[in-house]
Amino acid sequence: MGAAPIAEADFIRSVADALQYISVYHPPDFVAHLTRAYEREESPTARSAMAQILVNSRMSALGKRPMCQDTGTVNVFVKIGMQARIDSRRSLAELVDEAVAHAYTDPANPLRASIVADPIFERRNTGNNAPAVTHVEMVSGDRLKVTVAAKGGGSENKARFAALNPGASIVDWVLETVEGLGAGWCPPGLLGIGVGGTAEKAMILAKESLLAPIDMTDLLARGPASKLEELRIEIYEAVNALGIGAQGLGGLTTVLDVKIATHPTHAASKPVGLIPQCVADRHMSFVLDGSGPATFVPPSIDLWPQIALAGAGETRRVDLDRITPEEVAGWKAGETLLLSGRLLTGRDAAHKRMAAMLDRGEPLPVDLKGRAIYYVGPVDPIGDEVVGPAGPTTSTRMDPFTDQILAATGLLVMIGKAERGPAAIDAIRRHGAAYLIAVGGAAYLVSKAIRSSRVLALEDLGMEAIREFTVEDMPVTVAVDATGTSIHTTGPAGWRRPQIRAGGAPVSA
Repeated sequence: MGAAPIAEADFIRSVADALQYISVYHPPDFVAHLTRAYEREESPTARSAMAQILVNSRMSALGKRPMCQDTGTVNVFVKIGMQARIDSRRSLAELVDEAVAHAYTDPANPLRASIVADPIFERRNTGNNAPAVTHVEMVSGDRLKVTVAAKGGGSENKARFAALNPGASIVDWVLETVEGLGAGWCPPGLLGIGVGGTAEKAMILAKESLLAPIDMTDLLARGPASKLEELRIEIYEAVNALGIGAQGLGGLTTVLDVKIATHPTHAASKPVGLIPQCVADRHMSFVLDGSGPATFVPPSIDLWPQIALAGAGETRRVDLDRITPEEVAGWKAGETLLLSGRLLTGRDAAHKRMAAMLDRGEPLPVDLKGRAIYYVGPVDPIGDEVVGPAGPTTSTRMDPFTDQILAATGLLVMIGKAERGPAAIDAIRRHGAAYLIAVGGAAYLVSKAIRSSRVLALEDLGMEAIREFTVEDMPVTVAVDATGTSIHTTGPAGWRRPQIRAGGAPVSA
């Protein structure tokens, strides 16, 4: 006899529990590889960013709260044995979506709802982060293997595809592509590469490759055993030689591992997909055989290194309630600040709404003159929290509105993550403003600097509403100063290393 039927309730509970689990715990292999990268990092700014990420990861594990405010699009890969059976009259996608709704609205640990139902017009939030993106494969056997992953928007937006000529170099394309991605995908992380099949197959291969165990340290120690492993090492070393570093600040490590999955393809084709995975690496697998729901054991807290973050020292303290253009003009790119006082929030939807109001000649719902605004969509609070995890979102999405907002309102300071585009940097320079970055992937840590939170305007936007935080010693780095100097340009340039290719020449893989 085959395995017993899998109960509908067991499937839903297992997927929901897994989603809660991965929101809180990094995979042990990721923590181990990030710790090694931190220990060998020579760039002080990149090392500080890694320290904050590791401390945040440990805090999330202890506090059982999301490691990142962007709790992700849910991706579920289900491999169904040909002899397996789920005791349900509903579709598999319906079961997955119910599990997502349960997980993301769990009052003990609510996760941020980020999914909008209509991707083109209304873009209305579904309120429970469903539906998921579900992939199903029929395999041999009588069990179900389920892999759940939560993919943040910052890294997902950096996915790329190319239909290369058969003789074109994958290495060259990856290097050119990664260098153009910027830091919005929150390195240090992973690169998933899919080669072959068709366009959609290559992208699925790239995403699935990110679910494999991280083993680059072992691979480098033992040496490659195949051409594919040689290619992984070559891309790993070449990407890190770009000097992009943690958070794009410049440093030795941009990627912790490179994964490559392949599939046979047409003789005239070489489809290649690339999907980066940010520092919020969240995924796990489990098997159901009809004997009950899956169980998940938390990792030992000893997995995480004990890191004491640097104190204030010579760090400049800033009173947000009294900042002036003259003070902002004295900040220098790369400098660390500790912010205290009242801080506004607003991201994509709020900026679009404000820009439309300015176009119509209407007054804005908040006065931005002389203020600082933080690009964030926080997780809802629980217990005695004033706000849930509240890390920065990718700032380039606000670039189209930057010049108009600065010119019309007198806004002085913007805070987000990753680089700004040339037009935004020029606007910052012309208006004597500054752009600061908080560490992406340290959302729970950042939230501990927030002492109060209240909604001021645009409450209908949910997590994208305009809020006012009161913060105390919130750590940030000056990314673009009032002269237009960008740390995301000067930092990587100082850490870029010559590319050493196999055989001393470019390789066409």
